[in-house]
Amino acid sequence: MDTQHATVVGKSIGSDKMVVLGHINGEEVSPNAGNNHDNTQKQMQQGKFFKEITLLLQNATHLHATGTGQVQEQFLHYLAETAQFKNTKTEESTANRMSDERLVEFFEGKFN
Repeated sequence: MDTQHATVVGKSIGSDKMVVLGHINGEEVSPNAGNNHDNTQKQMQQGKFFKEITLLLQNATHLHATGTGQVQEQFLHYLAETAQFKNTKTEESTANRMSDERLVEFFEGKFN
């Protein structure tokens, strides 16, 4: 994941095989003159982005977030503050952007 894109990988219902469950694209915040407005808009967009990701994680009991920067850490903080995910085991790592196939392989190694 990065600040504008997330790929969700997991096991599909009724299968033990890891697959890409979905791609989520965040909206870019256009720069404005007011700094406070920019920060508020960025926070709102990030919250919306994170919420869209969680729609694909409805029954997650264990989650590993990886990405190119610090957004995965922010996402895990968001999850910790969300009642539905308070008991979800979470981990994070930093990694370069990967193709869907490589990402599936990465998570198969983590969870199998």
